[in-house]
Order: sequence, then C-alpha cells, then structure tokens
Amino acid sequence: MSASPSLQTPGRSATAKAASGVPGWLVALLAVASGMTVANLYYAQPLLSSLRGVFHISAATAGGLITLTQVGYVLGMLFLVPLGDRLEKRRLVTVLLTVTTLALVAAGLATSFPMLLIASLLSGGTSVVAQILVPFAANLAPDHARGRIVGRVMSGLLAGILLSRTVSSLVSDVAGWRVVYLGSAVLMALLALALHAALPQHAPTTTIPYARMLRSTLQLVRTHPVLLRRGLYQAAMFGAFSAFWTTVSYVLTGPHFHYSPVGVGIFALVGAAGAAIAPLAGHWADRKLVRPMTATAFAVAALAFALAGVRQRHIVPIALAAVLIDMAVQTTLILGQHTIYQLDPTARARLNSAFIATFFIGGALGSQLGSIAFRAGGWTGVTVLGSALPLLALLYWATERRQPRTARRDADGL
Repeated sequence: MSASPSLQTPGRSATAKAASGVPGWLVALLAVASGMTVANLYYAQPLLSSLRGVFHISAATAGGLITLTQVGYVLGMLFLVPLGDRLEKRRLVTVLLTVTTLALVAAGLATSFPMLLIASLLSGGTSVVAQILVPFAANLAPDHARGRIVGRVMSGLLAGILLSRTVSSLVSDVAGWRVVYLGSAVLMALLALALHAALPQHAPTTTIPYARMLRSTLQLVRTHPVLLRRGLYQAAMFGAFSAFWTTVSYVLTGPHFHYSPVGVGIFALVGAAGAAIAPLAGHWADRKLVRPMTATAFAVAALAFALAGVRQRHIVPIALAAVLIDMAVQTTLILGQHTIYQLDPTARARLNSAFIATFFIGGALGSQLGSIAFRAGGWTGVTVLGSALPLLALLYWATERRQPRTARRDADGL
C-alpha cells in the first residue's frame, strides 16, 4: 500500500500525495525532530564522569542512568507508541513533547541522583516521539521510495544520537551539566509548537480499545516471526553500541588520553560520520539486499570492536571503530524497519513499538553490562563483550537458511 488514504492536506488529495511522494521540507522536519527527541536518551553519556563527582557515585551506578533512561524508552515503546495507530498523530506528538519538556526541567533542577533517575525515566519514556514520526514518514511514502524516505528520516534520528554527545560535552563544559537538560527542555517546547503547526493531520488506522490494542501488539510478534527475529538482531547490535558509547568516555578521560569533556564531545563527532550510511542502507533495502547486508553489518561490528581492543592505546583505531560500529548499527536498524513496515501497513506504529522495545532492552542491558565489563576487565573487557554480541547475532542469522523459502522471502522484505 502507498500513503494512507486518511492523510488530510489542504488542497491536495491523498492520492496525489502518494503519487508525488513526501515534500522535501517535511522529510527534513521529521528528520530534525526525530534527532532532537532521541538525543534526550544520550545527553548523559559523556557526563557520567562529572556526575560521579557531583553525586559521589560509582561508575556502575552512574551507568545506571543510561540504563534507566533506556528502560523508560522501552516502556514508552510498549505503552505509548501503539497509540500512534489509535489516536490522531499530531495531537499525540504534541502531548508527549509537553511531558518531555517538564521531565527535562525536573532533570535540570535535580538535587539528588534518584531525582535525576526518575526524571530521566520519564523523559526517556516520552521521547518515543521519534518512533511515532518514523512510521508516520513510512505511511506518507509511496512503496517504491519508502526505504529511501525512512532512511532520510532515520539519518536525522541517528545523527541526533551521535551529535547529542558532542552537544552535551560542549554545553556542560561551558555552562554546566544542568544547562544540558534545561536547554533540551526549551528545544522540546519549540519542537512541539513547530510540529503541531506543520504536520498534516493523519487519522487513526484502528478504533480498537487501548487494552485490546496492546494485546494485538503481542499478537503481531506471534503472527510475524520475522518481527521478533529483526528485533533480536538489533538488540544484539544496539547492546554492543551502548556498551561502547557508555564506557568510551572513561577511556578517553583516563590515564592514556587525558581528554577533557570537550575532547570527548569532539571525539563523538567522529562517530557521527556513520550517520551518512542511513540513506544508502535505505537504498539497499529498496533493492532487496536486506539479508546479505545484515550479515555484512554484523561482521563489520565484530571486527570494529576487535580493532579497538587490539590497539587500545592509540586513538585512531578507537575512532575508526566508532565509525564502523555506528555504520553497522544504523544499517541493521534501517534494514529491519524496512522489513517490518511491510508486514502490515495498518499496524506500523504497533510493529515499530514491538521492534524498538525489543532492541532497546538490548541497549539497556548493553549499557549496564558495558559498565560492569569495564569495571571487571577494563577496555579489553568491553571490546570482548562488544565483539561477542554481533557474532551471536550472526550465528542466529545463519539459521535463516533453514527456514522455508517463503519465510526467507518475508524476512528479506520481499
């Protein structure tokens, strides 16, 4: 199916919209909005060393801030994102961004670490706006260009993930860590106004009650085995990604490199170069290359961690590993989303909810396991963990060959 027939835009029919594609300015807005909202999950990563001193906590406890924020995101994916099929999306986005704004204000004014944890849990839960906007873009796009449109929006989202660390480091160095959260609160308020004014109305695709809709999300996992498979693939990749970025700041500020918070932020810019692969991954998806490029991404991620571990006292191998890891994770993410969006066009928000929730559980575990691995075995422990996760995904990928041909075609999004 093409764009949803319920799309309402002044002076243009949904049919004309589907034929001509999505306006460039709207794709750009969706990309920027996705990046700005998802960035809220990652602002704390380069701040962990500073927060340890402010609140007098251990490295493992500080890493719990990242874990709890991602747990909030998982809860939002499970209980809020499915509402994208049930409610008018523009109104839902506005309400969620309002709550995000208030939670970020509370985080910026936190007087204790538990207060910061609770505020981060709430802001993480409502920052799922990004995962309402991505399927929104998929609904607007015609079939032949869906992979490219989603890839462009995802490039904004992924750039937000990576650039958030740089922004956080620079702002905290100049004005303190509280301004990071308070500044994001201002941006969320402005974004709520912009999206409310610019987004076209999009009618719900289902009228089933909320409780039944949540049950239907679980039913989708049982109905479409490829949904769980792609979620587990991404859980392994995102766990490795989170382990790397949660702990690399400890390495960069440690005795070998002596980076300042600004230096850590500048390093994060290197990883942001990986976002450039997002449109290309969308192109691979449109060309039916989902399966081979998925395996390639797993192998690249494992090799990248090995490179970072072998030459861990040299910054160039670690920087190159950062780029390769980010490229690999982004590739599997976009290939996975392209695949699941074709399973049921009337349930894209719920499909996305199950997919993202599954792999963010992996991300939350990766953050915590990364902190534990660093405490137990230093950077070598982190790189061993990071290599193992994509290799496990690659072994699981190999089992696709034992599936019937029709199942393999479904998994490749054909």
